[in-house]
Amino acid sequence: MWLQVSLLCLSCLTQTQQAQDRASLRRSNDHTGRCHYSFTVPSPEESSCSGGSMKPEMDGVSSRLTLLEALVSRLLAGEDGGAGTGARAKGEEGVQEAYSQVTRERNQLQQDKELLSRQVQELQRRLAELSQEAETLSQRPCQQTHTSGAKQQENRPASDPAYDLGNGAYQEMKAEVTEVPASQLVPEGSPNFTGCGELQSVGDPMLHKKADSITGKYGVWLQDPEPQGPNYNNKTVWRIDTVGKDVRQVFAYEDMDQLSQGFPMKVLVLPEPMESTGATMYRGSLYYQRKRSRSLIRYDLTSERLASRLELPHAGFHGQHPYSWGGYTDIDLAADEQGLWAIYSTNTAKGAIVISKLDPESLEVKRSWETNIRKNTVANAFIVCGRLYTVGSYTAPNTTINYVFDTATGMGRAVSVPFKNKYHYNSMVDYNHAQRKLFAWDNFHMVTYDIRLGKATNSSS
Repeated sequence: MWLQVSLLCLSCLTQTQQAQDRASLRRSNDHTGRCHYSFTVPSPEESSCSGGSMKPEMDGVSSRLTLLEALVSRLLAGEDGGAGTGARAKGEEGVQEAYSQVTRERNQLQQDKELLSRQVQELQRRLAELSQEAETLSQRPCQQTHTSGAKQQENRPASDPAYDLGNGAYQEMKAEVTEVPASQLVPEGSPNFTGCGELQSVGDPMLHKKADSITGKYGVWLQDPEPQGPNYNNKTVWRIDTVGKDVRQVFAYEDMDQLSQGFPMKVLVLPEPMESTGATMYRGSLYYQRKRSRSLIRYDLTSERLASRLELPHAGFHGQHPYSWGGYTDIDLAADEQGLWAIYSTNTAKGAIVISKLDPESLEVKRSWETNIRKNTVANAFIVCGRLYTVGSYTAPNTTINYVFDTATGMGRAVSVPFKNKYHYNSMVDYNHAQRKLFAWDNFHMVTYDIRLGKATNSSS
């Protein structure tokens, strides 16, 4: 600030002198230790200064200097000094934040590089194994499936009449095939049981992808159990990030590997915005609830057009009857071996879960069931083989599937099947009957669970 005052003084002096004058600068400390800058300007005309010739000018300079010193004192003691300090502090914070951001990005790039290196090494190792296996197979002699004469006589058991070929002639082999139901070959409750039954157990979650932005804290991800049309198949993965005011984007991935790498093959834009995480995929269509309404929408994935729209009668929406974690999860759509379902509640049901069977084309309600468990007391729900199952908690790492309602009997009862929320905020659970897996979105993480079905027990209300 003292430097600014001296410069202002110099400006005043130069107004009285010619522009070509030369000035000299001297710096020294006063008795208090403060640094002073002094400027000396020689006169182009006078060889010496008379006693009173410079007095008026010096008086003017002195008065202006006094005013400037007063102004400086006020600035140093007032808000301007604090603002300058704050600006410098903000500037330093900005630089520090930018440096931290660059450091984080550099670390992330380094991690990605290491991951890619490991993947390349694994592929190279696998390629080497396949090459060695191919070389081994190429060197192995082909085995003959038919032999005759003395050669076959050497290999057959002497006491087995089935090997009696008679004079070295070929023997025609015949077999009888008897059809056996699959249920007789695979017992109920085994991991390979393919029939419909009651849920026996749920495996540990398997991670497939972690969302990399705040819009992916909640979401929907699915594979169509019964795909239709030439463009997509049962390997196609669909993903919707549902955090936002206008959720319309649907990301399509060729398979699970492309999902894990984050490379979508296509992005669809829905004609109407989506509400929450209750969407499902079935027979080539995406079914979802329109934002802030009880309207259901069927979006055809092949034509990329809205195919059907219908209001779900009396259904609560936009926070009237959600799951316990909130998120406007009033209407939850599901698909299983028996078709398309809606899980919701109404004012007439007083918040208890209502299940409706829907026509997959028109979305009309075919039949409804009212359960005796309140929707806002459970974290999520899904349907398997016509049975509704509810999840007790969305945050507890070790919770249970605590209730089952069988639409075949109209009866419900409490159960206790262990279920894990590994990432402590499970906002979506959906069943894929083709893969016999649960798909879930747990706090940015897209996971699947293997399930095991078995013989149903008698239900009671």
